[in-house]
Amino acid sequence: MNILLLGSGAREHAFAWKISRSKLLTKLFIAPGNAGTIQFGDNIDISLTDFDAIKKVCIKQNIEMVFVGPEDPLVNGIYDFFKNDKKLNKINLIGPSKDAAKLEGSKSYAKAFMQRHNIPTASYKEFDAINYEEGLHYIKEHTLPVVLKADGLTAGKGVLICQNHIEAMAEFELMIQQSKFGAAGKKVVVEEFLNGIELSVFVLTDGKNFVLLPEAKDYKRIGEGDTGLNTGGMGAVSPVPFAHKAFMQKIVEKIIHPTIEGLQKEDLEYKGFIFFGLIKVEDEPMVIEYNCRMGDPESEVVLLRLKNDLVQLFISCSSGELNKEKIDIDERCAATIVAVSGGYPGEYEKGKVIDFGYLENPESVKTIEADGGIMVFHAGTKKEGEEIITNGGRVLAVSALSDTIGEAIELSKNILGQIYFEGMYFRDDIGYEFAD
Repeated sequence: MNILLLGSGAREHAFAWKISRSKLLTKLFIAPGNAGTIQFGDNIDISLTDFDAIKKVCIKQNIEMVFVGPEDPLVNGIYDFFKNDKKLNKINLIGPSKDAAKLEGSKSYAKAFMQRHNIPTASYKEFDAINYEEGLHYIKEHTLPVVLKADGLTAGKGVLICQNHIEAMAEFELMIQQSKFGAAGKKVVVEEFLNGIELSVFVLTDGKNFVLLPEAKDYKRIGEGDTGLNTGGMGAVSPVPFAHKAFMQKIVEKIIHPTIEGLQKEDLEYKGFIFFGLIKVEDEPMVIEYNCRMGDPESEVVLLRLKNDLVQLFISCSSGELNKEKIDIDERCAATIVAVSGGYPGEYEKGKVIDFGYLENPESVKTIEADGGIMVFHAGTKKEGEEIITNGGRVLAVSALSDTIGEAIELSKNILGQIYFEGMYFRDDIGYEFAD
């Protein structure tokens, strides 16, 4: 089977690695990919939202399955584009329809969906330029801290937790009146702050059935001790020690089942991953957000622990037969630590040469994979001549498997210690709650 993988981050490098291990794969193409995905297939330099260019690749390369990594193509309707094109509608595309992808594409839509289906989440109100003054008054009277969320896609950076009313009203003005997050922030969800510990839960669904994947906990803040600005993610661990069997059963019963049933009741086509961003409040799970794809950097730990043939799972997803699949999970622990460019998530420079030490030889990936379950997943990288250079804010995600979370973290740090590029930074405390 010829497969096209869309995306260019560490998540997509992890998926390229996992897909390449399938006996069902004939040839893998990655668009646009990065310097790491070259190890597992052919990179094709096209835009993720240029659906006509993607169509041409599918026809030319006899693509039979398309897997969409990031959210932008899904929110922009790539599933519908394939379904409504006679030359593409026989290709299995893993991802939700445009309407279903609004669960991620619009925070207000997702909150209303949760309300309709009695899914536990924080109380909220939404505001835009029309009821702006009402929003200011609502924020002024709101209990602290107060959460402001840009309604649309902001690459994980559109959530603000404000500790006082002046800060909250100022940020509210910046979002709606000054376009701080562009069109994505023209509508703002003002939300109750939930005090608890977060975790990420993932399912693959065919719209009726689902399989539950390993859970993870990611770390969004740039600074150690979960301080500083939000990022796309600085690291992750799996499993999550507090997500014991009884707690996970609550998640399935109170959140996952009602979500899948809600998709069916509202005739939303969905064949792909659902990411549940959750928080444990006392001993109850509540939904912070939905994503319509896998997380990054969570994929870099989840896929290490998933022992199933991923392509087979995708085939069962496409045919509506996920009820026949049983998930096989590695009992070991996984950790990933993300190395970022200096200045990220603010302004940063690209084009810094990456020194991988003994990892420079692509063949060494096979060696370190066998030696303790260690993988270096590329994110913002590009090959330029014989060198690999930085090409983004998040540059690499170093992942490891071991018997404990602490050991997996140390393995990741050991590999990071052999990698260098100018301005390189990573958090030294990923998994700090669970590493002892």
